[in-house]
Amino acid sequence: MSNHLENVQEKPAAWTERRPKIAKGWLVPFAWLEHKMDWMAYLLAHWSLLKVLGYLESFGVLIAVIFYFSESGDRLKQKHYQAWQVINSAQGKGGNGGRIDALEVLNADGVPLVGVDLSSAFLVGIQLPKANLNRADFEGADARKAQMAGASIDDASLQNANFRDANLQGSSLQGSRLDDADLSGANFESADLSGVSLENSDLRNVDLKGVKWTDLKTIQGAEICGVKNPPPGFLDWALAHGAFKTDQ
Repeated sequence: MSNHLENVQEKPAAWTERRPKIAKGWLVPFAWLEHKMDWMAYLLAHWSLLKVLGYLESFGVLIAVIFYFSESGDRLKQKHYQAWQVINSAQGKGGNGGRIDALEVLNADGVPLVGVDLSSAFLVGIQLPKANLNRADFEGADARKAQMAGASIDDASLQNANFRDANLQGSSLQGSRLDDADLSGANFESADLSGVSLENSDLRNVDLKGVKWTDLKTIQGAEICGVKNPPPGFLDWALAHGAFKTDQ
C-alpha cells in the first residue's frame, strides 16, 4: 500500500484547465469523475496517517514471519506428540490404526523408535529406512513388503511376524528373535544376523548375499528351500543344525 501511495506525486491540474481538452461532450461526466478521483488519490498520498498504516502493514508481516519461525520447534514437538499418541493408543491391537503414517513421520524426522510396541500391528508396505528400532516388539505383526533397509533392529522380537518380501538390506538384527517368522522372499543382503534366533522360521527364497551369519544362535526347524546367494558353508551348516528343505 505504501509503495502505491508514494507513486502518486504530481498535483492534478485544475478542472478549468482540463475541461477544454475534452473534445466530446459525452465524455465530460467521466472525465469529471476521474478528475475527482485523481485529487482524492493525491490528497491521500500525502496524508501521513496512511503512510504510517502502510509501514505498519509491512511491519506486521515481518512480525508474523518471525513468530512463525520462532514457534516452529513447538509445532514439531506437537506433531511428534500426536504421532506417539496414535502409536501408544494402538498398542497390542490389530489393524493399522494410523500407525504406519505416525511411524513414518517420526522416522523421517529422525526420532528413535527404540522399544516401540508394534505387536499384532498391520504394517504392510511401511517405509522405515535406517530406522532405530532396537528392542522393538513386532511379535505377530504383518509387515509384508516393509522397506527397512539399513535399519537397526537389534535385540528386537519378530516372533510369529510376517516379513514376507520385506527389504532388510544392510540392516542389523543382532540378538533379535525371529522364531516362527515368515521371512520368505525377504532381502537380507549384507544384514547382520549375529546372535539371531531363526527357530522354525520360513526362509524360503530369502536373499542372503553378504549376510553376517556365523554367530547365528539357532536355525532349528527353519525352511531354507530356494535360499538365494547363500554365503559359503551356510546351507551345509544350516542343514546340520536342524534346518530342512522341502524339495529334498
